[in-house]
Amino acid sequence: MMILSLPLTLRFPYSLPILRRRSRYILSLRPPPLRATFSAAAPETHNSSKKQEKLITPRSQDFNAWYLDIIANAELADYGPVRGTMVIRPYGYAIWESIQDYLNRKFKDTGHSNMYFPQFIPYSFIEKEASHVEGFSPELALVTIGGGKELEEKLVVRPTSETIVNHMFTQWINSYRDLPLLINQWANVTRWEMRTKPFVRTLEFLWQEGHTAHATPEEAENEAIQMIDIYTKFAYEQAAIPVIAGRKSKVETFAGACKTYTIEAMMGDKKALQAGTSHNLGQNFSRAFGTQFLDENGQRQHVWQTSWAISTRFIGGIIMTHGDDAGLMLPPKVAPVQVVIVPIWKKDDEKTTVLKATSSVKEALQAAGIRVKLDDSDQRTPGWKFNFWEMKGVPLRIEIGPRDVSSGSVVISRRDVPGKQGKVFGVSMDPPVLEAFVKDRLDEIQSSLLERAIAFRDSNIVDVSSYDDLKVAISQGKWARGPWSASNEDELKVKEETGATIRCFPFEQPSGTKRCLMTGDPAEEVAIFAKSY
Repeated sequence: MMILSLPLTLRFPYSLPILRRRSRYILSLRPPPLRATFSAAAPETHNSSKKQEKLITPRSQDFNAWYLDIIANAELADYGPVRGTMVIRPYGYAIWESIQDYLNRKFKDTGHSNMYFPQFIPYSFIEKEASHVEGFSPELALVTIGGGKELEEKLVVRPTSETIVNHMFTQWINSYRDLPLLINQWANVTRWEMRTKPFVRTLEFLWQEGHTAHATPEEAENEAIQMIDIYTKFAYEQAAIPVIAGRKSKVETFAGACKTYTIEAMMGDKKALQAGTSHNLGQNFSRAFGTQFLDENGQRQHVWQTSWAISTRFIGGIIMTHGDDAGLMLPPKVAPVQVVIVPIWKKDDEKTTVLKATSSVKEALQAAGIRVKLDDSDQRTPGWKFNFWEMKGVPLRIEIGPRDVSSGSVVISRRDVPGKQGKVFGVSMDPPVLEAFVKDRLDEIQSSLLERAIAFRDSNIVDVSSYDDLKVAISQGKWARGPWSASNEDELKVKEETGATIRCFPFEQPSGTKRCLMTGDPAEEVAIFAKSY
């Protein structure tokens, strides 16, 4: 039995320079706190006329500072004591739980079972697949001492699990009757990133990783496509993010995979975010680990495999796709709180009546399956509460005051439509009427956010037919879409000269003859180029 006692020694293949940049905290010895937190604000009484101070940098002024401000003020996360790590706060974790709930259902509906693999992986496992170790070596965290003694074999802190999964698959798979084997795990992984950004890129993050084994290459390919389709549906229907699904280039393919499929999302600063991937691993890992089965003809065959993952990076994608200068803006389907109720009163005799009405409204909406929060604290003014819940991106706000109680109605405000345009007065408190109204408005918000994101994406993708056109589009901060059949060397040249990479060859391809934008040779597909996170 190995006991890991303090101090625990971690070694990294490459030395890490200490980098400091304005508006971005990069593995400094002691990362500064996020730009602002609500806990630093002085408390206000209900009778105070002050409203919550806005601490958000305008998005158009400094996108990175804006992003960090939202994470802090919306209470999504904070920096951990170890450089490059973060603490996910309850509200941020609740968004992750919404993602988990949807994906867990989809995984189980398609025959997958959840399980768990150890976090520590023998280094010899990583070395077995050559391209895998080459691709991950710069990011590995290694344990060399445990229980105060030098370990006989250094251990890798899980960067991904293909190797240890294959080690176990080899013990579990004997016959074609054991296939397909379809598993998923929810876990944390460690990758020693040089440049960190909360949710988007951290030393440790949460994800799900699916791993499957199949008897034929066709089954593995169908599985890889099925899972990227599930991710695409989640992005569109739940997160309201209009991703572009497609195949990665050979240069961008996952280390150890034959093919990598991806969903690429355009953020508010027009950079691309790789939001989820699905890999057809072929027999690369099964050959390295000897993962074989006896087929129906009595012949030994290597299994065909896939792996696929979505991580807490998706939360960063939601922030950067939908947020505005007032804060977070959450699609109703992933929002931990879909409706917040704010009671309003001035006199003590009004308080009892108003709170009774707000409690009744809360109970009615909860009974209808709506996630609702009643903010009945008397330590803050209604104006402070309005700003606070706008900051946290709650899709709908219900206001109830003495006059509303008398008229049996409420005032409802939409987060996605600011000011008076987003307010509706005189909505009946009658449960059937109110429930229907709220559900309709939540559906409208969900659709509106997706439509807005689609319009933004489409207006910032430029069709190009030459390398000069591509360079102009990238210099303008846009995505470039054009025919491509050039070499890996040409692809690396584009990255070196423009900072853009091939995000994917989209599944949806235009018809007609095409010629490569770089070489002029015939091309079968168009590729999308963009700068990315």
